[in-house]
Amino acid sequence: MYSNILRHPGPTPIPKKVQLAMNRDMMSHRSEEFIQLYRETTNRVKTVFGTKQDILLLPSGGTAALEAAAVNTVAAGEEVVVITVGAFGNYFVSICEKYGFHVHKLEKPWGEACTAEELAEFLKPLSNIKAVFATYNETSTGILNPIDQLAKVVRTQTDALFIVDGVSCIGGAPAEMDQWGIDILVTGSQKAMMLPPGLALLSVSDRAWKVIEENKTPAYYLNLMSYREWAEKGMTPNTPAVSLIYGLSAVCDLIEEEGGFSQTVARHELMKNMVREAMRALSIGLLTSDEFASPTITAILAPEGLDLGAFLGHLKTKYHLDFAGGLGHLQGKMFRFGHMGYCFPSDILQAVSLLEAGLQDFNYKFEPGAGVLAAQKVFLEAQKK
Repeated sequence: MYSNILRHPGPTPIPKKVQLAMNRDMMSHRSEEFIQLYRETTNRVKTVFGTKQDILLLPSGGTAALEAAAVNTVAAGEEVVVITVGAFGNYFVSICEKYGFHVHKLEKPWGEACTAEELAEFLKPLSNIKAVFATYNETSTGILNPIDQLAKVVRTQTDALFIVDGVSCIGGAPAEMDQWGIDILVTGSQKAMMLPPGLALLSVSDRAWKVIEENKTPAYYLNLMSYREWAEKGMTPNTPAVSLIYGLSAVCDLIEEEGGFSQTVARHELMKNMVREAMRALSIGLLTSDEFASPTITAILAPEGLDLGAFLGHLKTKYHLDFAGGLGHLQGKMFRFGHMGYCFPSDILQAVSLLEAGLQDFNYKFEPGAGVLAAQKVFLEAQKK
């Protein structure tokens, strides 16, 4: 029986070390052993976020943490800006509208990033903005927004909070929450963090806590004040995902074993470049520019002349290579190659090789081996530096 080669943008493959850690005997979430695990693990994750603030753990998917970030900081009727460059930016729009916020939507075509200049111009006529919401890495399009630059604009032009969805890149992309001026940063367990779904991680600035303290949130389960109160005791207000926290501790071990988080970031950047050069060598188009390309997922246009649905199905059935299709109006027009978390240059070479085999099955015209050779060249050049 062949194992599935999962090259999705999440869930992603789980390291054996993490699997073994999650298989440990269950413990009480009110025990001294859990308190020690919680405190040690959340302190170690701070490096990944680039913050000195506490890391809060919610037993949920990333969307619940995005909702918590919104409902704890903004009240119905207040004005917010939502930057959306794809399907998951629209999640933030839906959440804000559901709670009755007055939403100003800065929308870019799918495949483009939002620049600092565009945000600055958009904010000029607006006043009394309570928060600006942005997606760091847009999973549907493979775009990495210049979050550091966007944060600077928000800081200099408004008194608004800057709230960032980092679900599909934290753990694989640079993050300097404190230095950049992000007020709330959110991620989920099942992507670059190398865990199964079910755990959300969130950090809040001092500035945001002051707003949260004054906001009469209607939330109960997602009340961040409650999470902060219990975090001071080394616990969570409700039953946590104990097994996933065991696994998160093992993830921190793996990052340290790689040489620290900067090395983890460098690996993701290398894999991004390997995938992009491989596609160019195969004359397959890319949705995004190099400037704003994601280090965790690449959006690839359908090879010319191929029925994309049939092709992706063939890759999965014959070669056990599992890519994600396009979303929304890009469905059937592009696919998504995930290279985040427990993924290495050797995995990229394997996936490109199998992709080439599938292309030959569909009589796509290309030089066999060209994609693998291009990816290998990027890898070998990186080893010289």
